[in-house]
Amino acid sequence: MEQLSTRHLLGIKDLSPSDIQLIFETADNFKDILNRPIKKVPSLRDITIANVFFENSTRTKLSFELAEKRLSADVVNFASASSSVKKRRNPDRYRK
Repeated sequence: MEQLSTRHLLGIKDLSPSDIQLIFETADNFKDILNRPIKKVPSLRDITIANVFFENSTRTKLSFELAEKRLSADVVNFASASSSVKKRRNPDRYRK
């Protein structure tokens, strides 16, 4: 299988025509998977992915989690709003 010419896809500006073609071909393959009775593929089996969200975005969180689970990954979600990270945003909280 071909690979993208870049390790991290942060935008499309620097993609080559072959990169774009690969993305479309991969999307077609996943479209076929969505029509199967079992919609999982073993690409990320035995891999745990941690999602870290510093801003509330339910739609983004759910989209990432669904994609990761369909690739058979284990998922851990971390929300800064419900952690001690939030405490650091208010330095007056600890002043006496």
